[in-house]
Parts: sequence; structure tokens; C-alpha cells
Amino acid sequence: MLARHDLLWLSGEGWRQVRGAVPAEAVEAAAAGAAIARWREADWPVIVRRADADLGPDQVSVGIALPPCAEDGRKLRIASRVALDAVRRRAPPPPLARVAQCASMPPSWRASLAALARDADRQGTALRVYGSSALQALTGQAYLRDSSDIDLLVQPRAIVELDAALGLLRTHATTLPLDGEIVFPGGRAVAWKELLAAREGSPASRVLVKEMTRVSLVRFDALLALLEEAACPN
Repeated sequence: MLARHDLLWLSGEGWRQVRGAVPAEAVEAAAAGAAIARWREADWPVIVRRADADLGPDQVSVGIALPPCAEDGRKLRIASRVALDAVRRRAPPPPLARVAQCASMPPSWRASLAALARDADRQGTALRVYGSSALQALTGQAYLRDSSDIDLLVQPRAIVELDAALGLLRTHATTLPLDGEIVFPGGRAVAWKELLAAREGSPASRVLVKEMTRVSLVRFDALLALLEEAACPN
């Protein structure tokens, strides 16, 4: 089952579908076309994004995010869709341990990233990276700036794992610009900072939940119940 932030490698037909979805009259159509050609030639993946409202059952919404423009910092985003049978391969976002070892990561981050990866491994918290940091590691292009965050994904299977992950992120956010999401069973994702505030506040507080097909406000205790159900399926 596909999830937001998944990486997809496309067939030739898939790339034709991506290119065909870019309006010819779009202001940045030429730049988009050049970027799509570069992605195809390098065999870089597209990213799964939230589903378009009119998406067909045999399609997936995807996107390509280009590095910031060197002249003005603008970020071109290409939104498209492809048929599922045009996907050659799927993978989740890369693990933090792999990204932390990339020479393309900013030198000021490397020691702190390595420490975070070690602590996560020690406590059994699997961290994956998406966004600009992952794209820089995957493509070698210059995505990161001084103001960039490190977007992490965590998928706890129980409340104790959620608390361990939140504690880990809170500790290392003192030395790294950590951002990202906690993903609950069923693909419900919440910004970890918002979730931490709810965990330290009222169980009845509502948090913004992102799913493949919608965005909604959900009570924090309802999300905790999902973890309890996953831990005790019977």
C-alpha cells in the first residue's frame, strides 16, 4: 500500500504521463519539462503526495520538488499523477542512518545527525528522512539552506514507542532543526511538535492529521487508541 512520502521509480510510460500532466501554457512549463527529462535520465524517484480529489482508483498522485533557484530561492514543484502499472519500484523514505553518512549533508549537522542515529538505534526507534534532506542525499543537488529543517518520519507501534520517539526528538531538537511527522496506523500523520504539545497537555486536544485523501482535526486520545488497538489486535 502506497503512503505519502514514498519514493517511486517510473517506467518510460510513467515519465510520459508525468510530462503530459504539465499544462503547456504554464508559466514554468519549460523549466518543468527540463526537470522531468533530467529526473528520467538520472532515474531519480518521484514522491507520493496526497491524492488529488479526482484521482482514479488505478492512479497515484506524485510530485517532483526542484532545488531552490540560486538567483531568488524560488522552489518549483511539479504535481502530476501516473498509473499504478507505470511504477517500476517503490521504497519508503531513506533511513536516517544512511542519510547521516552522506557527504552532501552540511558539515555543521554531521556529528549531531550521527548522534541522533546512534540514539535512535539504541532505543529501537526507526527514523526515516523525507523532504529537502532526503532529496539532497538521493540526487546530490543543493536543496539545503541555512534555514532548512530535517524532516523525519516515525511509525510507532505502541504508546511506549510513541513516547520514546517524542523524547528522542525533543532531546535532539536542541542541536538540530528537526521537523517531520509521527505516522499512526492507517497512515494518519501528525507533526511531531504538535503531537508533543498534545501529549503534554489535554488528551482531548485536537491535532491536524494528514492522510492520503484528506486533512482533518482529530482528538489526540483517538490517535492513542489506534496504537492500543494495533498493540492488541485481538
